[in-house]
Amino acid sequence: MPYLLNLIYLLLILLVSPWLIVQAVRKGKYREGYAAKFLGIVPQRTSIKKCLWLHAVSVGEVNLLAPLLTMIAEQRPEWDCVISTTTMTGMALARKKYPKNTVFYCPLDFSWAVKNAMRRVRPDVLVLAELELWPNLIRAAKRRGARVAVVNGRLGEKSFRGYRRIRPLVAGLMRKIDLVAAQDETYAERFRSLGARPEAVHVTGSMKYDGAQTDRNNAATRRLAELAGLADDDVVLLAGSTQEPEEEMALETFRALSPRWPRLRLVLVPRHPDRFDAVAKLLDNSGIPWQRRTALGCETASGGRVLLVDVVGELGVWWGTAQIAFVGGSMGSRGGQNMIEPAAYGAAVSFGPNTWNFRDVAAAMLEHDAAVVVRDGAEFTRFVRCCLEQPDYAAELGRRGQSLVISQLGATERTLGLLTALAGNC
Repeated sequence: MPYLLNLIYLLLILLVSPWLIVQAVRKGKYREGYAAKFLGIVPQRTSIKKCLWLHAVSVGEVNLLAPLLTMIAEQRPEWDCVISTTTMTGMALARKKYPKNTVFYCPLDFSWAVKNAMRRVRPDVLVLAELELWPNLIRAAKRRGARVAVVNGRLGEKSFRGYRRIRPLVAGLMRKIDLVAAQDETYAERFRSLGARPEAVHVTGSMKYDGAQTDRNNAATRRLAELAGLADDDVVLLAGSTQEPEEEMALETFRALSPRWPRLRLVLVPRHPDRFDAVAKLLDNSGIPWQRRTALGCETASGGRVLLVDVVGELGVWWGTAQIAFVGGSMGSRGGQNMIEPAAYGAAVSFGPNTWNFRDVAAAMLEHDAAVVVRDGAEFTRFVRCCLEQPDYAAELGRRGQSLVISQLGATERTLGLLTALAGNC
């Protein structure tokens, strides 16, 4: 089976290699980490401490690990925690966010690469954030005597249907997983039905809630607000984790409403850094004065009521400046982004109709009247206008969102308890 998988992976890479080359040339992707990815040459761990290898695919999963790593550092300082990621943006954020931890690119699922990586890291527990079922990686971990855990386990309907079609193949892999800490009972049952051992599956809730900051007056948000020149009576409309054409939608709403509400400010935070320049061009063509986050504090900064945040990893802090929020990736095919952070700050939250990646969170917020779905630019403009005309409505929407987040706290502590028991049996 490992050799068959190796062949399949090689054929897939050959098929997509023209696209990979184009992405590398045009957008700078896939240009680093080849030794780790293809040969498993990751940092050699020399410590004899108990080790958790935590794998986070990209930016979202890297952020997800923050509360867990903080709690481990406080309660289990005797553990080594190393972090792997797959994407360049994930790597950049992990290095910035976790400077005290060893961070590296996860090897691709070639048998020789994962075997070499396991030999160099020597983990006691391989921790997969949400769900990353790489057969050779999991088998290599088990052969080294490591336990395998899935934390914040999520198995969406689309993924579940796909795995169910190949259940005979997936079931054997699921049985190798020693712990599944699922976000809710629906996901837990899906893991069980695909072959996970019932005694290995636990419902812990979502750690995404635990990572949310609820204090608008935190030092990081205050610093950014001062840097951007935001006044106490400004009303900040923030569109975060956006994709095309969501920035244009937000800009048109701002254009329509800003003459009547001169204290309205717009902050745009695109999801991917390779779109920063495209959004900058959109803003240039709009004729509206704007500035870049990277220019704040510089003598050459032009000022303006519109700000483009052209750095990675700050969105969670910027949400604290917003009274009105739009969570991007929800108008197109991406499936939405994390709406917990703006809700935790008490912003009046909106998002588009396509939120299947956060279906459980979106459903909970809508059930508690803590968010509004906007289906197009006209609905978004009406929502923002309503918030501006009725500040009490916006404040109540934000209060319900913040209360929901606070009520969900505790998943990280439950997850760490399960990991502690698992590591103790290694």
